[in-house]
Amino acid sequence: MPPVADIANNSRRLPQVITAVVAVVAISLPMLALPTPLSLIAPVVMALVPIGILFAFRNPFILCLMFVVVSFFRIHEVFPMLNPLRIPILVAIPTLAVLAWQIFVTKEIKPYWSVELKRFALFFVLTTLGVLAAVNRPTALAYWTATYWKIGIMVLAIAWLVRIPQDFALTARALVLGGIAVSIVAISNKFAGIGLVEGTRVTIGRDIGSVLGDPNDLSLVLLFPLAFAACLVAYPMGWFNKLIGAAGASLITWAIICTQSRGGLLGILATFGVIGFRVVKSKVLLISVGAIVGLALFLAMGINKRASGGAHEEGIDESAMGRIYAWGAAWKMATTRPLTGVGIDNFTANYFFYSDHWDGHNHAVHSTWFNVLAETGFPGFFAFVAMIFSSVASSIRSMLALDRVRGPPAVRAMALTLVAGFVGFCVGGTFLTQGFTWPIYILVALTAATGRFTRDELQRDQSALACEAQLLSAAQPTRGWWR
Repeated sequence: MPPVADIANNSRRLPQVITAVVAVVAISLPMLALPTPLSLIAPVVMALVPIGILFAFRNPFILCLMFVVVSFFRIHEVFPMLNPLRIPILVAIPTLAVLAWQIFVTKEIKPYWSVELKRFALFFVLTTLGVLAAVNRPTALAYWTATYWKIGIMVLAIAWLVRIPQDFALTARALVLGGIAVSIVAISNKFAGIGLVEGTRVTIGRDIGSVLGDPNDLSLVLLFPLAFAACLVAYPMGWFNKLIGAAGASLITWAIICTQSRGGLLGILATFGVIGFRVVKSKVLLISVGAIVGLALFLAMGINKRASGGAHEEGIDESAMGRIYAWGAAWKMATTRPLTGVGIDNFTANYFFYSDHWDGHNHAVHSTWFNVLAETGFPGFFAFVAMIFSSVASSIRSMLALDRVRGPPAVRAMALTLVAGFVGFCVGGTFLTQGFTWPIYILVALTAATGRFTRDELQRDQSALACEAQLLSAAQPTRGWWR
């Protein structure tokens, strides 16, 4: 009969043995479920999960930024071999868990509401209510549950988590690096002839139905990191940031050229124009260089050689007429259903019923403004415009105020980036459909974060001036009655 001490020791070891067996099984299962070579790296990933959890709770901002980069650039679609890992879900769940923990338990994140966040919340509520009244409710609900609710949460997360200059700098670098990764794949597809539309226009993931499978949408996605790349070059933030910015600006511009998107061309000129207007003193030189660059980009894109919208089409080309017909259908949707529109992601499905020029195919609206108008009605459209207007005004105020007090370069660069990003979005978005995708909402969230930092910076500056005035007053000699 074994000693009592051995029995006690074995009873204490039993939970440890069970834990070890469960851990081994959990690590081994992915090797059986996932295809090679992902099965080979699965054990390493599982072993790093506990460390990742600890890191996430200590650095919620980095986790949130990872989710934004993966979702915005569709990294799992750009690199299809990552699809089995379900990266968006793997990042989304811990992001939401950490965010809730930081807000409700530790209270390290202090929620606040700015004007642009309030208007975003109004637009989000109107869009959500429109899902219930959508013409095709399953389609609207599918898009809302797959994408839009994540946007709603992440806008607040970004606005509340980006707090210090290092956060702004890291955000800019991460977005530029994401743009570089997408641009490299786009340029590679162009050379390899993969997924080309009309024989010349580059796309990514068209065969798997990716959002980037449309050259116009791909160009607008790339316009977003282009503004960040240009500002990394324009502001004194160190040679490493300038290197990333220069590489990003070059590769992203090249990739947009490969899309042959007219909206992308206008977006490039608008983005660089805003940044140039701020940093170039001679406006005559800026306009002259802008005209030359615009002509060079037009020739480099080869838009006049496109199968649609090229120089071979007389009068208003087929591509332009398709947009006009789509805009007309959008207007009819809005006037027929003025309060709610046809519902989010419902334009294409309802094109046949509202178009006067149906050619056998349902078309996209190819305009952010008409997209929002058709799918949310007039209340949603006005809320969307008000959100953008207040965000642009806030970003301009932040830019001017931070330059006046010589704020941190990273935040000053972010403020200018936001102005350029909004202008590029508004110009490019007039011809591209991006009303319910990530770019504009990330801009709104970063505008709120920049505005809060600016207000805090101004308060610190005023407090420093008041303290300095008190010290100077105390240092002055007191004049007695005898003088």
